Amino acid sequence: MLNFLPAPLIGVLASLLLAINCLFWVPILLLFAILRLLIPLPLIRKALGPVTLFIAEAWISCNSGWMALTQRCQWDVQGIDGLDYRKWYLVNSNHQSWVDILVLQHIFNRRIPLLKFFIKQELIWVPVMGLAWWALDFPFMRRHSEEFLKKHPEMRGKDQETTRKACEKFAQMPTSVMNFLEGTRFTPGKQQRQQSPYRHLLKPKAGGFATALNAMGDKFNAIVDVTIVYPQGAPSFWHFMCGKMPRVVVRARQLPVPHDLANGDYAGDPAVRQGYSDWMRELWQYKDRQIGELQQQAGTPRR
Repeated sequence: MLNFLPAPLIGVLASLLLAINCLFWVPILLLFAILRLLIPLPLIRKALGPVTLFIAEAWISCNSGWMALTQRCQWDVQGIDGLDYRKWYLVNSNHQSWVDILVLQHIFNRRIPLLKFFIKQELIWVPVMGLAWWALDFPFMRRHSEEFLKKHPEMRGKDQETTRKACEKFAQMPTSVMNFLEGTRFTPGKQQRQQSPYRHLLKPKAGGFATALNAMGDKFNAIVDVTIVYPQGAPSFWHFMCGKMPRVVVRARQLPVPHDLANGDYAGDPAVRQGYSDWMRELWQYKDRQIGELQQQAGTPRR
């Protein structure tokens, strides 16, 4: 354990280990991804899919290794027993920091299929990582403002089409589709601008979630609802790398897939949209209470 070192030095070492891990695994991942792209035989492509996933899981395991080496963090995790690596899951979580992704990957690696995130289109240009996300078939989404969509109405619905096509690929082998319903990281400023009715959450957005359910509702075995709480406050990525995340609390639960909503027409049926709104409001009210209770138990000042 290297956590006895000064925090800035821990941050430098952790960053170096993260970079080495990426530079080792990503070229191997790209090699198999390019082979899968170039070889036209469906049987070969299907066989190479699990290879790329194995590489990604090994990469995540190495991330967990350097985290254990450099971090002194107490992991309080409940609710992940009973999950099955051979099943399909739609995973939802609250979102506060980039660290959420490392937390989710760490606790779910090899317990459920690899988490597939919906990535903002511009992140494909992130050095090394953009190529890795492409190689793993992470769908890249173009987020447009309402003002842009009014000027370019032909772009409306493009993200939903991207989601649908991605889910068609995900249906071919067990997959965990990851969705942050808030659509962005929580901050008090965003909460105020949204006039969110929740103390600890932004308003949930149903579009991508509904599209994934509609495309794969018959495949998903369960919805895994995850709540992440940082008792000392959500860390920035650099604070995390410096070992300044002493504790993280994670609670997960499996929920049944609402097939009545999954089989409905979210885009064209107001009753279905209202059904999603009601379902998410109940989910978010529970999560908001849960976050408050977990913070209270940890002695965290309430917002």
